[in-house]
Amino acid sequence: MEVIVKSIQTYSDEELVHLFITTQRNRYFEALYERYADKVYRKCLSLVKEPAKAEDFTHDIFLKLILKLGTFKENARFSTWLYSITYNYCMDQLRVVQKRGEVYGEEEIMTPAEADLDSVFEEDEIELRRLQQAMAQLNTDEKTLLMMKYQDDMSIREIAEVLGVTESAVKMRLLRSRAKLRKRYFETMLFLGLLLSKLLELIKYLIN
Repeated sequence: MEVIVKSIQTYSDEELVHLFITTQRNRYFEALYERYADKVYRKCLSLVKEPAKAEDFTHDIFLKLILKLGTFKENARFSTWLYSITYNYCMDQLRVVQKRGEVYGEEEIMTPAEADLDSVFEEDEIELRRLQQAMAQLNTDEKTLLMMKYQDDMSIREIAEVLGVTESAVKMRLLRSRAKLRKRYFETMLFLGLLLSKLLELIKYLIN
């Protein structure tokens, strides 16, 4: 009878977790690490803005993951569970830093006044810059909430479980965060609109 050996790449995340727990073979955990290390790193980087610190956080998160795998419920999505560990760890570390009065490196966002005049007329660049500027004005909790919902496509229930709050609370926080982002976005759009108007007036003056 022919025995078909399944490639490790074909296992689902949940199967890899089960195999690692039951066999304690490192190759199953290594497969999970290869799938998610870069994603976890990018999520950490989006919150702390420092590559070196994001790497440290990623390392710490996977160490925590080894210890917590035994608590994973196989009827849940592994990716959602891992992202919840990631967000909670990053938020805990950020709160510690805030209590100490320290600040992780903030991403440099170009202000409208500093914008390259050649790119002011590039619509896609303007839209991206507006969104970056608007997001930069949200606090860490608001940015994290929006990322979980719209970047990671997590459900209201999953977000509620991660944050340890009710689904109603998540809906209310999302509503407020979206409203704040929209307000900041249109404020930036208005500022850039005024800047563009002034530039056009200047160009018209120089031509004449």
